[in-house]
Amino acid sequence: MDNHLHIICLNVPYPVDYGGVFDLYYKLPALSKLGIKIHLHCFDYGRGKQPILDQYCHEVNYYKRKTGLSGFSFHYPYIVSSRINDELTHRLAKDNYPILMEGVHCTWLLNEDRFSSRKLFVRLHNVEHIYYHFLYKNTPSLYKKIYYSWESYLLKRYEKRIAKKTTFLAVSNNDAEIYQSLGATDSQYLPLFLPEWEIKATEGKGSFCLYQGDLSVPENEIAAIWLLENVFIKNKIPFVAAGKNPSKKLTKLFYKQNTTCIIENPSEKEMQDLIRKAHINLIPSFNNTGIKLKLINALYNGRHCVVNPSTIIGTGLNECCTIGETAEEFSTIVEELYNKPFTNDQIKMRSVLLNNMFNNSNNAIKLSGILNLKIATQ
Repeated sequence: MDNHLHIICLNVPYPVDYGGVFDLYYKLPALSKLGIKIHLHCFDYGRGKQPILDQYCHEVNYYKRKTGLSGFSFHYPYIVSSRINDELTHRLAKDNYPILMEGVHCTWLLNEDRFSSRKLFVRLHNVEHIYYHFLYKNTPSLYKKIYYSWESYLLKRYEKRIAKKTTFLAVSNNDAEIYQSLGATDSQYLPLFLPEWEIKATEGKGSFCLYQGDLSVPENEIAAIWLLENVFIKNKIPFVAAGKNPSKKLTKLFYKQNTTCIIENPSEKEMQDLIRKAHINLIPSFNNTGIKLKLINALYNGRHCVVNPSTIIGTGLNECCTIGETAEEFSTIVEELYNKPFTNDQIKMRSVLLNNMFNNSNNAIKLSGILNLKIATQ
């Protein structure tokens, strides 16, 4: 057993300013506390060197991601081919430490014979070919449709090819099962690594319903419009959408009714305040891979959470949420819950479930066992 570990990061994991880097970043202090010497390798395409990473890592190396035509390949999906790097490969070959690849993005090593006997592991953040197919279906841009469709095709072929080659650690049971269906013989669930959040949900009633997210992302705009036009146009319950850079189209739709409004670019503090004050946090999703950080945030900080099956599948969080699928079901649930106070018993139930599931210390010990690493507590 050794206590050295290479981690290849698809992006620089700091600052923690979007959902995709939470797991990347908070894994580092959790593993470092166990005495694991992390050799971190980051692909930088705009975030720059981050000295805070040196606190948790034995060494930190940065590599430029290839972009545009220089990152294109007919053999690999673009998210993979743009991260093939000879300098990194040479550095990894100098020792025999295990390698954790963050995301399918960083898995080109699985196709190189010289690493065939190396201990390689993949952290799955979602099932990429499904995610890209969703992007293809929901972007209004013809150029992007062509790109997402081609990338989804390449990713499905690629994910099938690598599924049998190593151990996959998924952020949801659903993703682990999908990889098993692709042929993976070792695909298992490992919860997200998160900040040391505490339950801050409060009893009683709020005065509005909330949908929140980066509103410049097509998926989030579609969800906001779906809620507005199919749920809140009928019941006239106050409804707020909040998030980054909403389009003029979305803003105009929300100001057509006197019971709906949109809050543009709230600060992090303002957003958390909205989540706590809302009576119902609505989190529909039309993409059923990965896990939605906005759901976990709302469960820690908000009252009632209403979701659809795609949001909750494989997360183990069903008992914390109210689930509806159709617009009619969402509308009925909202009308029922809007007059129903949030209780202390619900807070206690959430506390037990979330604190057990997202315990970074326990999950770091579990991860270390899978990676066969020596830890300081032993």
